[in-house]
Amino acid sequence: MVVYIDIIFLINVLIDGTLIWMTGWSRKLRLRPWRLVLSAVIGGSYAVFLFFPSLGFMYTFIAKMAFSFAMMLTAFGFGGMVHFLRNLGTFYVINFVAAGCVVGCMYVLQSSHDILNGVMFGRGLTGTLPPLIIAIPLAMWIYKRVVLALKQKQEIASFMAKVDVYIDAIASSCTGLIDTGNQLYDPLTKTPVMVMEASQWGEWIPETWMAKIRRAEVDQIVGAIGTEPFIWQDRLRLVPYRGVNRSTQFMLALKPDKVVITTESGQIETIKVLIGLDGGRLSSDNAYQAIIHPSLVQSHSG
Repeated sequence: MVVYIDIIFLINVLIDGTLIWMTGWSRKLRLRPWRLVLSAVIGGSYAVFLFFPSLGFMYTFIAKMAFSFAMMLTAFGFGGMVHFLRNLGTFYVINFVAAGCVVGCMYVLQSSHDILNGVMFGRGLTGTLPPLIIAIPLAMWIYKRVVLALKQKQEIASFMAKVDVYIDAIASSCTGLIDTGNQLYDPLTKTPVMVMEASQWGEWIPETWMAKIRRAEVDQIVGAIGTEPFIWQDRLRLVPYRGVNRSTQFMLALKPDKVVITTESGQIETIKVLIGLDGGRLSSDNAYQAIIHPSLVQSHSG
């Protein structure tokens, strides 16, 4: 068997450099090029020790941790114990993701001759390179997607609030999103409109009306008022708004007795609000069922 140590070294330098760059990206740290290269060289040199039996002690747990510490200190500096441990933990998480992708790609790409009873047998450098070439970019993509999704959920969660709507003796509770872009008002009374999924009131809204709301045929509902029993006919409002195609459309709304919005800073109770009924899903993952008008929260905080 012919082993090209220089090629193995360069491959490990590229892989370690990629993992270190991903660590910096995840932690939003500025990474200088010379630090990145030097840290990757330290990591790449560790793989070379495998071919020197006299350096077998380098494959102990303590030695592995020492190299990890050296790589993180070289790339990002110390900056305090908490800062250092967060960098180290992020680096290991990314390594685990990459390692899982490599193993998965090797199982997919290798033939039956390379796998016996679930045990993988390598075919040297030529058998290892294809899984690495596929797995490392795949691991980067998966990790970035997961991190971005988590960050987005955290940002959205900071704008979430519990919403309780009271009409007569009926109360409907759901989760609402405080949307600063929601500027929907009733043009006549200047009352802010809080959009809510119509399904939250499905028990009290006639099914024929629900079908028209889903098809955005609200004007037909207005023409049918009085022909079908509805307990809140005196609370119905028709609110015009601009649709996606910039044409004027109408939203059916209800006038509640009161709305209570519960945030981390406390409760907000208001009676000057309309509940606009939306026929679809406001959130693809059902994280919230209402869009809270920002003026309802701003007026309270002011």
